[in-house]
Amino acid sequence: MRRSPADVVKRYVLLDQKGARLDASSFDTVMPYVEWKEEPAWGHIVVVQKTTVSEDYRQWEIVNNLEVIIPVTFQVRGSVYLETASFVPEDRTEEVRFHVKVVGNYWRILSPVIPPHVGLRRMVSFARDAALHESDDIQRTVLTDLIESLRKAN
Repeated sequence: MRRSPADVVKRYVLLDQKGARLDASSFDTVMPYVEWKEEPAWGHIVVVQKTTVSEDYRQWEIVNNLEVIIPVTFQVRGSVYLETASFVPEDRTEEVRFHVKVVGNYWRILSPVIPPHVGLRRMVSFARDAALHESDDIQRTVLTDLIESLRKAN
C-alpha cells in the first residue's frame, strides 16, 4: 500500500497503452495491478491518443479508506476490429471509472475489465509486425491496408 491507488491505475493504463494486453503471453505484465486472473478474448482494440488518470482524490469516489473509484479519461481515435483487421475511426472522449481496492497489502483494480486501450503508434507497430510474419498474401494486404488507415488517423 505504499503506492497511491492512482499510481496503480496509471501503471496499468500505461502498460495497456504500450500493448501489454495484445497477446496472452504478455498478460503477466499487468497481473500485479489487477484482481482478475485471465484476459477475456476481445473482438476489438480501442486505439487511444492520450490517457489521463485523475490524481486528485477530490475527483475520486471514496468508498472507504481501502477502496476507491478513480476516473480515467481516454482520447479515443477509433477501434481495430480483429476479425476483419479493419480500423474504424471515431474521435471521442471516453471516461472509465476504475474500482480499486486493497487486496492483501496491495492496491488492485477490481473492475472494469475493458478491451485493450492501445496507443496509436503501438497499434501501427503491432500491425506492421503481424504483416511481416504473415505468409498469406491476401492477409498481408489486409494488414497493410490496416497500417495505412491507422497512419491516416495520426
